[in-house]
Amino acid sequence: MKLALSPIRALASGVVLSLAGLVGNAHAQAQFPDRPVRIIVPFAPGGGTDLIARTLGQGMAKELGQSVIIDNKPGGGTVIGTDQAAKSPPDGYTMVIATLAHAVNPSLLNKLPYSNDTAFAAVSLIGRGPNVLVVRPDSPYKTVKDILDAAKAGKRLTYASQGNGTSAHLAGELFTNLSKVELLHIPYRGAGPAMTDLRGGQVDMFFGTAAAVSSFVSQGTLRAIAVTSPEPSPAFKGVPTIAATVPGYSVESWYGFFVPAGTPAPVIAKLNAAVKKAAHTPEFVQKVEQEGLVVSASEPAEFDRYVKAEEARWRKVVKENNIKSD
Repeated sequence: MKLALSPIRALASGVVLSLAGLVGNAHAQAQFPDRPVRIIVPFAPGGGTDLIARTLGQGMAKELGQSVIIDNKPGGGTVIGTDQAAKSPPDGYTMVIATLAHAVNPSLLNKLPYSNDTAFAAVSLIGRGPNVLVVRPDSPYKTVKDILDAAKAGKRLTYASQGNGTSAHLAGELFTNLSKVELLHIPYRGAGPAMTDLRGGQVDMFFGTAAAVSSFVSQGTLRAIAVTSPEPSPAFKGVPTIAATVPGYSVESWYGFFVPAGTPAPVIAKLNAAVKKAAHTPEFVQKVEQEGLVVSASEPAEFDRYVKAEEARWRKVVKENNIKSD
């Protein structure tokens, strides 16, 4: 016959189990990380976000004492990879690199499989920079005015993006709304495929991130027409702003890390410290600043406030300009 525990003994047993769990969790957090950390990149390999994640991951691996694995999960305007991160265990071993699309998707897409407010915990902002309007070297469009004139004359022009809701998509949509011209949006599963088709002549232009296009511009395989920031970028000397031709135009890209909600604060603190240390190495700073990105590694709370402000800003822009996802 199985004897039932007395209420006092049952309570004591529960307390012991709870304490054991707390001790176990504390030990796991103290040992973190004891295996490789994964960074989900919600874009295809070869683009600016992928480049930043891989470069930063190398520095983070040195700080964490563990390998940092890059896992490309493109598609759905970053939703596929971001959703996988949201559904991962909240133990610090899965991070996702987020971009402007993370802040825009809630207002641009009708339904998301996760909530930005409840699914993620901020780790750190990495940096910010302009997008760059680029064309092929042999393109007849040498200025923003050339593009506007061609579109107004009835020329069917196309622009590529690395996916719905990304900075390139929003940059193009804001451009068409403010300038009152029509451009056809062609979304890709990352900046790499988008630039391949741009250089191959399948699309006319690309509002690419500075990180994605700078090496192609410096090599002469793409030509920069204008930057999307309100002020000229030191990384693209002599390249004017779109705002000089289209008043009020302004778009900036940014990159940052999130982990699943519920990740212990001590683990987030370790990841934050590794991100900040890696982001401020001379190698990383020199590499990204040459590509127009200004390093802005931050505390988790600061990044959380920044993203919420970005969501509010773009919600207003999307609504006022009637911007739709394809």
